[in-house]
Amino acid sequence: MISRRWFVKWLFDISLLSLLPCKISKARTQSVQSAVDTNGPSIGEFFVGEELYYEISFMFLKKVAKVKMLFKRAEQKGRYISILQGETLGIIGWLSKYRTDTYRAVMEEVDGGKRLRSISFEENVKIGKKMRIYSHEFDYQKRKWSKRSTRRGARIRTAEATIPEGMVYDDFLCASYNFRYGVYGRLERGKTYIIPTFPRKGSRTYEIKIATKEEEDRQRLAENVDEKAALLLRLKLDPEITDSKTGLIEGWLSKENYPIEGIIKDVILFGDVHGKLISKVFR
Repeated sequence: MISRRWFVKWLFDISLLSLLPCKISKARTQSVQSAVDTNGPSIGEFFVGEELYYEISFMFLKKVAKVKMLFKRAEQKGRYISILQGETLGIIGWLSKYRTDTYRAVMEEVDGGKRLRSISFEENVKIGKKMRIYSHEFDYQKRKWSKRSTRRGARIRTAEATIPEGMVYDDFLCASYNFRYGVYGRLERGKTYIIPTFPRKGSRTYEIKIATKEEEDRQRLAENVDEKAALLLRLKLDPEITDSKTGLIEGWLSKENYPIEGIIKDVILFGDVHGKLISKVFR
């Protein structure tokens, strides 16, 4: 029998679609791709006040979950906080005891404001009245990575690891902003981006590839994709993370780099799981 936890735990991996670049508000005249190469605003100031809202569906079930992603200033100058929260809805909400997953990353600007680096990353899982927390802290001066897990308010596991010299671990929230800002390179068709992250379930990197024009054209024709879609991105993860056969997430971007649609491919028992950005706000 499939447990409630198994049934919904992969729903929030769709949040990795936030790695896809998003259209910038008209008030921002500078493009994401060029921001890192100019004397424009720092990466934190570039994204501060951004709010993104998603909805998730699969098969015949619509709006089975909602996801929001926020970016704001922290109290300490040069530091920022990103919060990603997903909540199950409807029949899936009832089956999962209205599970809520909250990810919170604290990041600092480095390299003269041209890059974000993770200070801490926390995952809070609430199922009914039960709660568990997994947290990570990164001390680059001491080269230490501390891990803790807490359940029902009691710490049950702690561990420490060494951060290799020259290595920077980007959690997926931090990586999403760095990618969109151009830290890992300008967005180019046919290019692959390898992003290091702290090891999780054997995976140490994210792989993002922008499809070639030929690949785009073939998929556009096969799936009758709207002409508004301009770029096809593929995010490759360990299949265990997404409970899928391939670990592949695909997303189409509009000509203005607006994410039209994202899909986790071949999720076990459920097929393709769709994520859609329904609104965004800049404050």
